[in-house]
Amino acid sequence: MSDDLTDGMAADDMAVVPEVALLPAPRRVTVPPSGGVGFVLDEETGIEAEPGTEGVARWLRASVGAATGLPLAPHRSGPNRLLLRILPGLAAEPGGAPGAGIGGPEAYRLRADGQVLAIDGASAAGVFRGAQTLRQLLGPDAFRRAPVSARRAWHVPAVTVEDAPRFRWRGMMLDVARHFTPKEGVLRHLDLMAAHKLNVLHLHLTDDQGWRIEIKRYPKLTELGSWRSRTKFGHRASPLWEEKPHGGYYTQDDIREIVAYAAERHISVVPEIDIPGHSQAAIAAYPELGNTDVIDTTSLTVWDTWGISHNVLAPTDNTLRFYEGVFEEVLELFPADAVPSAGCSEFVHIGGDECPKDQWRRSPAAQARIRELGLADEDGLQSWFVRHFDTWLAARGRRLIGWDEILEGGLAPGAAVSSWRGYGGGVAAARAGHDVVMCPEQQVYLDHRQDAGPDEPVPIGYVRTLGDVYRFEPVPPELTPEEARHVLGTQANVWTEVMEDPARVDYQTYPRLAALAEVAWSALPAPADRDLAGFERRMTAHYRRLDALGVAYRPPTGPRPWQRRPGVLGRPIEGPPPAL
Repeated sequence: MSDDLTDGMAADDMAVVPEVALLPAPRRVTVPPSGGVGFVLDEETGIEAEPGTEGVARWLRASVGAATGLPLAPHRSGPNRLLLRILPGLAAEPGGAPGAGIGGPEAYRLRADGQVLAIDGASAAGVFRGAQTLRQLLGPDAFRRAPVSARRAWHVPAVTVEDAPRFRWRGMMLDVARHFTPKEGVLRHLDLMAAHKLNVLHLHLTDDQGWRIEIKRYPKLTELGSWRSRTKFGHRASPLWEEKPHGGYYTQDDIREIVAYAAERHISVVPEIDIPGHSQAAIAAYPELGNTDVIDTTSLTVWDTWGISHNVLAPTDNTLRFYEGVFEEVLELFPADAVPSAGCSEFVHIGGDECPKDQWRRSPAAQARIRELGLADEDGLQSWFVRHFDTWLAARGRRLIGWDEILEGGLAPGAAVSSWRGYGGGVAAARAGHDVVMCPEQQVYLDHRQDAGPDEPVPIGYVRTLGDVYRFEPVPPELTPEEARHVLGTQANVWTEVMEDPARVDYQTYPRLAALAEVAWSALPAPADRDLAGFERRMTAHYRRLDALGVAYRPPTGPRPWQRRPGVLGRPIEGPPPAL
């Protein structure tokens, strides 16, 4: 095995395959002692899709078929075929500790031996992950939407790849509330996630700056709450404004399409409806949701700047009933069984972070509620709010997940935590028996700047380079093996306050999401022992794939002239991030 493929694999599994550079790094790659002849896709190649793999065959024809110009017709006869099979036994092969061996529902084996290229998966999800590896083996032109040459034969080296992910949850959070991403853009992100073997899209649908999902019983949420009159350009300290309305929302059919499109790629979409803070857009649409006894909620509009709004939901029965109605429609749009194999579709995110309590402290109604419930203070009132929806969702067979502030006051056993304020919330949650998704701001917030140089556009937060993300370790070392089992996985968070268009989102997200994908998928060694140089060599090939996919990533040499934002204020934090 060349250095291009050594990350995460044992020395005795290695053999030389110089023409490929797989990402994320697979568990095991072998070649025949003689080198073999490989497999050739050409006009005669067909697809034999055994039961359960028909969706993967459709995807291969629509993507690889389009890029190569080959029909990849259903197999008729003869040896020249792609064989897709589900072999449940792959899930039970020896695994041992998390991250070791091959196993689980997304395990797959790809074997190219000259006559047949077989992709076997423990489930349809495993076969699909193997199909992504095949696409990489074909070269960067296989990532285009149409052929770029008259080439009619595509070579796959004689190789066997055996692979499975380390974590069940391998995700990206996309904030569509601050800057809206139209449906077509979300579908594009799902394709990019699939190419990186990611399997959870956490969709941040509501915030102070916009409500992005149609709720039929509450039409004003989108009629009024999805548009703001103007937008701050840059950090909230910036004097610059974009003086035009910004907004948009997904119809319920848009959401159904997004969920179905994701499911075809074995990606779960986890919706986030933020409560009780980050709710000014909802209050602007329905003023009775706010603390009407201390502020004039009828004067509120969808917020046009960044930060933490003090306009939070009132802790009333009316508010609870309103959001129960919202969640009833959300549950129908995001079914729990959308991705049956290795999915996380049972989760619903309720936010729960950054809820200022000053209005509650001044509100006679909120103070009466605290006394009625026998709570100690306003923090207990937020915990009561979260617990209500924890119980409500659990009664409907769903699992609540929220930012780590929801730990304050205690949680029901089935709730899970997104640990964003460092490792601390995740450690506390795991020790209390709660599942955890590790996404610490100091490591995997992709709105943070990628370099300290003056050309970095709208510099936010700490410097987090490609190498920094690659060295991120999702499992805190202080957890016992039993506690570590509660770490479902990890995700990168893409907050879009300073990302005004799709090109800015691309720039902040890539190539760092590729590093996160390898951290989440591959059985990497401890951070200090990771082969960053080998990863960067494989990235050299991967940049060509991103080019073919039309991704406006940050080049390793720094931003291109049109990627800069001179004069637009950010919020840089000097020095290294605090220890996690």
